[in-house]
Amino acid sequence: MGDRTDIIAWLLGGDPSIRWQVMRDLLHAPETAIASERRRVSSEGWGAQLLALQTPDGHWNDETEHGWMTTTDVLQVLRELSADPDDAPVAAAVDLVKERIRWFQLEGQPFFDGETEACINGRILAAGAYFSADVERLLARLLSEQLGDGGWNCEAPPSTRSSFHSTICVLEGLLAYEEAQGPTPTVTTARERGHAYLLDRHMLRSLRSGEVIDSRWTEFSFPVVWYYDVLRGLDYLRSAGLTPDERVADAIAAVTQRRMADGRWPQAAPRRDQDRIPITFETEIGAPSRWNTLRALRVLDWYAAGEREAA
Repeated sequence: MGDRTDIIAWLLGGDPSIRWQVMRDLLHAPETAIASERRRVSSEGWGAQLLALQTPDGHWNDETEHGWMTTTDVLQVLRELSADPDDAPVAAAVDLVKERIRWFQLEGQPFFDGETEACINGRILAAGAYFSADVERLLARLLSEQLGDGGWNCEAPPSTRSSFHSTICVLEGLLAYEEAQGPTPTVTTARERGHAYLLDRHMLRSLRSGEVIDSRWTEFSFPVVWYYDVLRGLDYLRSAGLTPDERVADAIAAVTQRRMADGRWPQAAPRRDQDRIPITFETEIGAPSRWNTLRALRVLDWYAAGEREAA
């Protein structure tokens, strides 16, 4: 495997959004240095490119038949880049969304009230909470839609079984809400039920048969949009502060198995809707991906720390 020092140096040669998260999560650099690098996200690289493409009406050139999906995707990516909500270009972009985008399909309700599908609404909740929008109505809706097995599904009703895709989107939204507003018993309880849904299925297996539900969940590409994969699921649990246990072992093994001989992780082929983002990130299939390598390394560090605690 490649030398970790060399891999981190390669990561630091990437976009500011990669660099500052490497400094925070892998190098544990001083807060002042991390904050300085994070401020570059809105003025350089991918973050600046996305912000520059917003139209005066607040959109990112959404096609009507897709609703406002490109705008939803871009806001999700800006959150994943961790663009600082207080930076003037970011705040101005979000203000345009708040002021000018309405759901024409839903009698003109505000964008951050969400629409009808949990996988979309979870992502809108996450972006809205992160960027200080009013998401209380959307939060209440998602909490009311949690299914008996602890997860969510865009097809419920009539479905009564949860979907990994919908569940991870909503869990990320609920976590973003608590990070912004502080924990509340209702939201924390809902998240804990969602955690159990993922963990009881070992992050990728059928509860009934024990079989892997979808082999593509062990392949990783960015941006994730609404798709679940085990790296996304594990990175969420890490962010949520859970202590890993034996129920994540299969998923950790899947992440480790994707590691290349040089110690980095490749970019998988994109799936449907992952091409809606109006800029390109790492598009060469099979080539080393900084996004995947950063996420995989911090997940493996989280798992190793949990093992040390348990020893």
